[in-house]
This record gives sequence, C-alpha cells and structure tokens, in this order.
Amino acid sequence: MQMLTRPWGAMHYRVDGPKDGITVVFANSLGTDLRLWDQVLPLLPGIRALRFDMRGHGLSDSGAPEAEVTIAGLASDAATLIEAEGQGPVVFAGLSIGGMIGQQLAHDRPDLLRALVLSNTAAQMGNAEGWNARIAAVRASGVGGIADAVMERWFAASFRATPALALWRNMLARTDAAGYAGACAAIAAADLAATTARLSLPTLVIAGDQDGASPPDLVAKTAALIAGAALQIIPGAGHLPPVETPSDWAALLRGFLQQHLDMRPARKSP
Repeated sequence: MQMLTRPWGAMHYRVDGPKDGITVVFANSLGTDLRLWDQVLPLLPGIRALRFDMRGHGLSDSGAPEAEVTIAGLASDAATLIEAEGQGPVVFAGLSIGGMIGQQLAHDRPDLLRALVLSNTAAQMGNAEGWNARIAAVRASGVGGIADAVMERWFAASFRATPALALWRNMLARTDAAGYAGACAAIAAADLAATTARLSLPTLVIAGDQDGASPPDLVAKTAALIAGAALQIIPGAGHLPPVETPSDWAALLRGFLQQHLDMRPARKSP
C-alpha cells in the first residue's frame, strides 16, 4: 500500500505493472475503491497501472466532515499523484465521477495527459435536487440505506442475479458516509460541458447499454462535445463494465492504446 499526503489527509494509491510501460491512471466511480479495476488489469499486459482511492473512499481519508469537495479539487488530487508517480504524461481512464475528474484534469492540466478514456460518465450527471436528496438519505441512514437502489442502477439484471452482487453492495455500503456525501455534492455542482467541449486530446468514450446511472444517450452527448472522440457501447453492461464485462472493456482500452500510442511508453523530458 502506498500513500500520498494531501491537505485533507492520506490518499491511498497503488502501482502495478512494468516500470517502462505506458502509465494508465484509473479513477473509480462513486461508492467504489481501486479494486474496481482488479478484473481488467490482468487483461492489459504491458501497461503500468496507477490506481487511487479518491477522497472519502477505500483507504483514503475523508477530511473534515463539512469541508467542501469539488470536481476541481479531486482533479487536483489526481494531478498531484501523476506528478509524483506518473513518469511523464499519462493516459487517464475514469469511470462515472472518475470520468468527471478526467474531464476536469484534461482541461486544467493538459500537460499531464496523453489521452483520455471516459467510461459511463458525462459532463453533467443528474441534477442538484436529486443529488441533494441522496445526500439527505445518506445522512439519515448511512450509505447502506441506499445500497439496494444503487445496485438497480449500477448493474444489469443478469449480474444482479449472481452471488458477486453481494461483494459490490458491501463495498458501497461500507463507504464512509461523509466521503460519499462530499462526492455527491461535487457531482451536484459540476457542469463541465463548456470546458469539455474545448478538449482536443485523443479520447475514447465508453457506455453500457444497461446503465441506469449514466444511460448511453447521456454518455453519447458528452462524446459529441469532444472533437474526434470515439464512442463505444458495450452490450449487456451496466454502470460498471470493468466488473460485469471486463474482457470487453479491456479490449476497447487495448485497441485505443494501440491505435493512438502504439503501446509504447512516453519518453521522459530531457
């Protein structure tokens, strides 16, 4: 386990893969931790995977309960990690709120990114009223109180019928309530459309056709904002394709890396 000190506390991260591989940074969804990517990493030989638990998730601290959490602040955390461990410009792959972090980071620090992968995300997700209602529910009964409803939005019916569902429900339910609510507030306040429309780096956008949290039409609207972005929709996948359809998700990333980066590591600046 590795840790980066941030103003709000300890940020947990992990590095896997060859030192000379292309560094791909993986950013998790709301209510998950860096184990979200466990099934896809063995399918991506040759990459150097840099994963982290965002503030209030996994083994990372939450900070002061009433402290404001913003997408820009979460992107700043990611930028600091990349500067410390990235070994030059990286590919950034973010899912859900992780994709919002990626969009913000690509705008704020384009020098840190070679390419962008946006999975099951959008420039704006939901509305403030809906997120505020979720925050109120979490404050009243903890994250476990909303877990069953979230499972309905996250996963296709076929996956919900498997024993594996219990593991992901447990991961969500055990998320720190203050950390979860802070991330919800960050999403509620975020509308990244104007800045995302100015992005020009190679971008792959991925959706799941069974996603109840970020439906394919919503994801497609964000893909349309970015010049040259490629949109891929995975059949049978819900909100977390790296869990439900890891082979399909990994194949899309491999193809993207081969097309745009030829799987070669970035050269370090002299």
